[in-house]
Amino acid sequence: MVEKTLAQMFWNRVERYGDTPAQIFKRGEMWETLTWRQYGEIVRELAMGLLALGRKKGDAVALLAQSRAEWVQADFSILSAGCVTVPIYPSYVPEQIAYIVNDSDARTIIVENAAQLAKVGEVRGKMDRLEQVIVMEEYETREPSVYTWQSLRRMGRESAERLKGEFAGRVTGTKPDDVATLVYTSGTTGPPKGVVQTNDNHMAMMRAIAETGTITSEDVDLLFLPLAHSYARCEEYFTIYHGCATAFAENLDKVGENLRETHPTVLCGVPRVFEKVYGKILAGVEGGSPIKKKIFHWALGVGRQVSRLQQAGKPIPGGLGFKRRIANKLVFHKLHEALGGRLRFAVSGGAPLSKEIAEFFHAAGILILEGYGLTETCPSISVNRPERYKFGTVGIPYPGVEVRIASD
Repeated sequence: MVEKTLAQMFWNRVERYGDTPAQIFKRGEMWETLTWRQYGEIVRELAMGLLALGRKKGDAVALLAQSRAEWVQADFSILSAGCVTVPIYPSYVPEQIAYIVNDSDARTIIVENAAQLAKVGEVRGKMDRLEQVIVMEEYETREPSVYTWQSLRRMGRESAERLKGEFAGRVTGTKPDDVATLVYTSGTTGPPKGVVQTNDNHMAMMRAIAETGTITSEDVDLLFLPLAHSYARCEEYFTIYHGCATAFAENLDKVGENLRETHPTVLCGVPRVFEKVYGKILAGVEGGSPIKKKIFHWALGVGRQVSRLQQAGKPIPGGLGFKRRIANKLVFHKLHEALGGRLRFAVSGGAPLSKEIAEFFHAAGILILEGYGLTETCPSISVNRPERYKFGTVGIPYPGVEVRIASD
């Protein structure tokens, strides 16, 4: 299948990677893994279910949930049905939800659980065009317009033979300039504004990321950012574009624990995450014994020497390399283990990252690549590269992106 849209991209990965890991998530106390083939089966059933509910090509489907494996499954079922995904922040109050549903003309809304369903229920009478609500988590319902996740999948399975031609037509018939998603940003004045993002917008971004050569199919990404935001959405799509596995954090409070459990190689975060880790490390040092403080500051000094040479692209002398190995063994290995032990690099976006913090992590052997983007640019404009970086900057533009600095 020619790969010009997000749905086509997804189904090509299902075919290419088959029985390799695609999604990793926790159920109770145990981590589970879905292969690409299993992932595809779920998405196909959900998409067929949406067709069975009467969703037409170009219909908007709202998505109100925390970041989780089912969020991405829902997104690709919506895209595979030729529909438009409308993400809504799970923190939004009922009136905000009603505004976005009405403004986007969403006919179906997928919600995470009973709490989100209750918020939709509060304003159900104000959403005249809304036809169905689908609940991800287990839920007992007798309301005719409320469906469970499992009942939607069952509808898809039962309708598969009848709708397989329609489904195939939706996937292959979606065009690059068709709208993929409407992303509502808070804006500075008035109600949220819906930013129109096409399939071609996202595919251009994926091709630009691929040209940088930073991600491979062997990578594992830990996703914890809100998928209602364009930054995490880009993260969602680049893992699929490259065929690598995505692990989903349980929630923000569990990110530290989940890092140690999933051992990611790539991590996307915001400055606040790195600031908290930095603050925790410094607090631990201050609370330690004088000898521990002395060892830490010696190791940090060695790390800073190595970092400066690496930033300048210069070789590390043998003696300094030996000191660095000792510093890693005595001090820095704890930080690496806390981040899962396999991290190749992290990406920071959404707000400026302190140069001091970026330099500290690099001295400890953790490279944080800062980037910059906007929802309106779908989303990234520039980023530092593993082989070309300068702390305190947002890097260089992606291939195909033109940047001009305003006169002020």
